[in-house]
Amino acid sequence: MQFSTRTTPPGRMRADCALVPVLAGKELTAGGKEIDAVHGGRLAKMIRSGDLPAKAGSTLLVQLDGHLPRALLVSMGEPRECAPRAFTDAVRGGLQAAGQLAADEAISLLHEAPVAGRDTDWKLRAQVLAGREIAYRFETLKTKRETRPVRPKRVVLPVPSGGGSGAAVAQAIAIANGVDMARDLGNLPANHCTPTYLADTARKMARELGLKAEVLDVRQMQALKMGALLSVARGSEQPPKLIVLRYQGAGAKQPPIALVGKGITFDTGGISLKPAAEMDEMKFDMCGAASVLGAMRTVAELKLRLNLVVVVPTTENMPGGRATKPGDVVASMSGQTVEILNTDAEGRLILCDALTYVQRFKPSTVVDVATLTGACVIALGHHHSGLFSPSDALATELQEAGRDIGDSCWRMPLDEEYQDQLKSPFADMANIGGRPAGSVTAACFLSRFAKGYDWAHLDIAGTAWKSGASKGATGRPVPLLANFLLARARG
Repeated sequence: MQFSTRTTPPGRMRADCALVPVLAGKELTAGGKEIDAVHGGRLAKMIRSGDLPAKAGSTLLVQLDGHLPRALLVSMGEPRECAPRAFTDAVRGGLQAAGQLAADEAISLLHEAPVAGRDTDWKLRAQVLAGREIAYRFETLKTKRETRPVRPKRVVLPVPSGGGSGAAVAQAIAIANGVDMARDLGNLPANHCTPTYLADTARKMARELGLKAEVLDVRQMQALKMGALLSVARGSEQPPKLIVLRYQGAGAKQPPIALVGKGITFDTGGISLKPAAEMDEMKFDMCGAASVLGAMRTVAELKLRLNLVVVVPTTENMPGGRATKPGDVVASMSGQTVEILNTDAEGRLILCDALTYVQRFKPSTVVDVATLTGACVIALGHHHSGLFSPSDALATELQEAGRDIGDSCWRMPLDEEYQDQLKSPFADMANIGGRPAGSVTAACFLSRFAKGYDWAHLDIAGTAWKSGASKGATGRPVPLLANFLLARARG
């Protein structure tokens, strides 16, 4: 689904269909009134019929003629000024209804509807992101693809001349490209998306977008004494990788922001084997890696004025004769030792070495992203990602970025008292702290390696993918990360 802006008045535009917002069940916006006047008041007549339900996203088809053969009246909900959630629901409902028509090109006037606390750029961006999400298909591995085409193919957004709204649409398209990349990587099965495949994907993106790429192999990780990361990889036939991508959009003296993404391309749990039910979904355990790669794509496409480093530790977690065993003690790159009580708590082991490694870039800020704990799903469900940070300012930035773009996170505690649960009689720490506050103690573990920079951890175990009939990667938290980085680039 392609989006563009045009300054032609709505009443003079040609298209297969128009999405026309209806406010408080009765009122047309300026563009809607213009179309209505051209077509003899048919829109107003249909509104007066009472056939359009009040719920946001409800639609009513109106047959017109000439250069605009039909319109979809789209309810924006009861209040004249709708809430952001109601606006998003209306956009989804309108675009999905348009998709049922044989309409290749549609005009959308939905951004004319007033939304509480949001400007026109936000409304334009919301339409692009919702449309791209609706249009997404993952059919790479199917021999018979869906025959029904994605419609509408093109959506035109009428805007006033000289308004600069094209920049908002371009930003949204770049964010959607990053989301699509993250979804594609997440949806690939583990026999396709291996650590080597992720590394090759990063190299390809670097060539395409002018990034610097480096991929460390086992020998290089051994030389760096990344004992925690390598302990996870021991049971797998697939060689682990440490992927490093660098984007230079600002002066060399400006400290970079770093994103670190967990890249477990398949997680059996290792010797602490997971139950068989739904284990296929453990291909999604690399969605943290996918999201930081997607965020890098967005930043590079937009040529943001900042410096960004993306680090992805990636491996499989498999049982085998060489696999790490519960009770083993390993030394991390930082020199701290870890007693591995549960090999299924492997994400924090690969991340801790990556968090130490990223110090060499002298970053101002580091955000790690990981499908880290089932405990976070129990705490927050599938609506919010878990946010942990000792920095109030950084936590607020991330929360506001997520809230603004509809990719929310919820701040969780990181109190020092929780650190006691990680005590070990045989090493500097254990890799688990028991069942109580499991997501918190996982973040506490990571905090011991996140020194010398502002740090935040996003646990996306509940938001990175969906199960059931709509099974698949969501691309979260690419929108949150992209919005955060856009705000940083604006200064």
